[in-house]
Amino acid sequence: MFYNVENFFDNENDSLILDDEFLPDGARHWTNYKYKKKLNNIYKVIVAVGGWEPPEIVGLCEVENKYVLEDLVNKTPLAKYEYKIIHKESPDQRGIDVALLYRKNKFNILQTRFIPIIRGNISLNTRDILFVKGVTGTKDTLNIFVNHWASRYSGIIKSSKKRNFIASVLRQYVDSIFAPDMHANIIIMGDFNDEPLDESVLRTLDTKTDLSEIIPGRLYNLSYVFRNNNKIGSIKYKGTWFMFDQFIVSASLLQRENQLYLESTDIHLFSPDFLLEEDKTYYGFKPYRTYNGYRYQGGFSDHLPVYIDLRRTMK
Repeated sequence: MFYNVENFFDNENDSLILDDEFLPDGARHWTNYKYKKKLNNIYKVIVAVGGWEPPEIVGLCEVENKYVLEDLVNKTPLAKYEYKIIHKESPDQRGIDVALLYRKNKFNILQTRFIPIIRGNISLNTRDILFVKGVTGTKDTLNIFVNHWASRYSGIIKSSKKRNFIASVLRQYVDSIFAPDMHANIIIMGDFNDEPLDESVLRTLDTKTDLSEIIPGRLYNLSYVFRNNNKIGSIKYKGTWFMFDQFIVSASLLQRENQLYLESTDIHLFSPDFLLEEDKTYYGFKPYRTYNGYRYQGGFSDHLPVYIDLRRTMK
């Protein structure tokens, strides 16, 4: 599962980041009540995605710090599932980071690395890419990358250069995994702030959207299927849906002879009624956010979660 939880801040001041909006006396009057409401909303989404069995692995972005994650896994009913946390403070000026939650009895961690985004000797002051290598209950090794690429706020053309560079950094690490093993199991998840057919994802990261021919050592974008329907996506902006939140996998995970595999239909955009509200400006529906502008409404996020179902071959 991957979920951009949108501004998951505590209500304590951190002088090292720009979190003043999310303080009790800040512009959003971010009180303890509102924080606890946000905490429980995120818990509800994670449980709802899993149904009877919550996800074994959860990628998150827009989390302020480890403290909010500890509250999420320890002070909500998620506690009984014994989720562990992988997180590190990033150079992002707003202080929003990527993180991974995993159920320790389902996934054994072998290696973690936070990949900085540095061009030459200069940091781009954006989120690190989180890399996690681990072993599933079926003894299969997974190489997981959690991403939150640079936003479009500075303009699509200007910001696209950053996203292309981030994609090139990620591609280098993917190639380093494929070099000794073209059949490595790779899962790339995240909010890319670009769509499956945009240059950064399609060309720089070098992903394929045609799943009719699976070639070892290639990456396949499962999320492309949602772009065939312009009435849905993971985020809506000025009446248009975009599929920024994506899952990309290596060829091996699309091969049924693999002990761990998935079908092209095993990606899901989670859009139950409780995560949506009426779009009174552009019609239809839109994600039910915590704030509408600066008006608090107690919703969830401006993004919808995406998740995949991995199948296990019984041998």
